[in-house]
Amino acid sequence: MANIKSAKKRVKVIAKKTLRNKIIKSNLKTVLKKADAEPTAESITYAIKRVDQACAKGIMHKNKAARKKSQLQKKLNAAKA
Repeated sequence: MANIKSAKKRVKVIAKKTLRNKIIKSNLKTVLKKADAEPTAESITYAIKRVDQACAKGIMHKNKAARKKSQLQKKLNAAKA
């Protein structure tokens, strides 16, 4: 364990951020699986929203987010046709 006060604080802060990131990643995976299994307009738009939020929080790279959104949109277009 760290001895310096600021190092102790960093350990706490990093633990909080790690937990938040884990929750968001887990939720994102669940939403993407649901959108994959049942490509309805609501599920896909919700998944796109979650991808945007993960990208904004720095959990997902912007290029990966763009790729996921494109894949989801293709599924939606295929389901409509």
